[in-house]
Amino acid sequence: MQEWLTMRAADLGRGIGTGKIDPAELAESCLAAIEAHPVAPRIYVRVTADRARGEALASRDRARRGMRLSSLDGVPVSWKDLYDMSGVATESGTKLLTGRIARKDAAVVRNATRAGLVSLGKTHQTELAFSGLGLNPVTESPPCVNDPEAVSGGSSSGAAASVAFGLAAAGIGSDTGGSVRIPSAWNDLVGLKTAWGRLSLDGVVPLCPRFDTVGPLCRSVEDAALLLAALEGIGPVDLGEPSLSGVKLAVLRTAAFEGIEDEPRDAFEGAVERLRFAGAKVDDIEVPVVDEAMALAPTLFPAEAYDTWKEKIEAEGDLMYSPVRKRFLQGRSISAESLRTAWTKLGALRETYRDATGGFDALILPSVPIRPPKAEAMLADEEAFTRANLQALQNTRIGNLMGLAGLTLPVGVASCGLMLQGAREEDVLRLGLAAESALS
Repeated sequence: MQEWLTMRAADLGRGIGTGKIDPAELAESCLAAIEAHPVAPRIYVRVTADRARGEALASRDRARRGMRLSSLDGVPVSWKDLYDMSGVATESGTKLLTGRIARKDAAVVRNATRAGLVSLGKTHQTELAFSGLGLNPVTESPPCVNDPEAVSGGSSSGAAASVAFGLAAAGIGSDTGGSVRIPSAWNDLVGLKTAWGRLSLDGVVPLCPRFDTVGPLCRSVEDAALLLAALEGIGPVDLGEPSLSGVKLAVLRTAAFEGIEDEPRDAFEGAVERLRFAGAKVDDIEVPVVDEAMALAPTLFPAEAYDTWKEKIEAEGDLMYSPVRKRFLQGRSISAESLRTAWTKLGALRETYRDATGGFDALILPSVPIRPPKAEAMLADEEAFTRANLQALQNTRIGNLMGLAGLTLPVGVASCGLMLQGAREEDVLRLGLAAESALS
């Protein structure tokens, strides 16, 4: 049973389907691991053991009767603490929402439950999901699986750690500027950022409603595809046979390489060579509108975030971790007219971007240009926190600004990843499966 804790979600589902894995025993193994693991309290803010046991027993019954709801029926997952679950506190990593009890499940939680997934509990996150580092002294800061002294990446910090430490088969996170892909890359996982609007945000505590997206953190591209289907309440994507033969990829040589550290750069360049060896045609391109869009980020993200939370922050902001509060307050001085102008410009830039990249199957870039920094160093120096946070978000937020789907893959170097970007999740996942094979 110990091996179940590190298996891919898809493989667990197949084991349940063949009768080799009992969903109830699987859930108990996960709950026991959470209970025993020394860092589990830094990963899970609350464990929903009764719900997990009930769902697992129901899954066992369906499996025995040959009536499974999906290929992931009985597979245990964790949820970032911004997804509403009926009767359970959903506090989004902040004291501003202490005691906030949801009356019903979020839409994606309902869909996942209808697909038979087993909910283990809620995971820690960055405060109100507004940081890419995963540092949260207000609640807990989950550790990176590759360095216990380093942050795990945010804002879906606990979601990544729950999978990386073998305490869930997958974690469901959210991504506004990189919050699925950064922690996935730093913990050697696969992370899927869906395009905005693909998955419902009903029952999800908001940050920037026009950028917020739902996405899974998991152990394989197949897992990501199956989890996307479960969260959406539809059938899974047909990934086909993985092949990079004839695939046209573009390396986005723009802001993505500014200030990049040696190890992430070298790991990425090595991965690109493996993709070429597998048959992909890889070209370097520059798309100047990316830099123009990045220049809008200091207007768009803080303004949206502050507008969402201004009443709470103005009234009770002293409860917050100071650097995160300051990020919100940057939006205070941005006028509604400035925000409208920025969105209008971004819309035009997105069109230009699509025209400039339309000849490629996907764009690729290093998932994160830096390695995970030490938590204590960030706590000791607010300026260091701010610098590292902006560096961590540098590459991932390109996809958010351009309205793209994104997939980060491990490349065999600890805490380094390669990211694919494209317009459609289906295309990114198919390419991702082929790239995963080449990179492994």
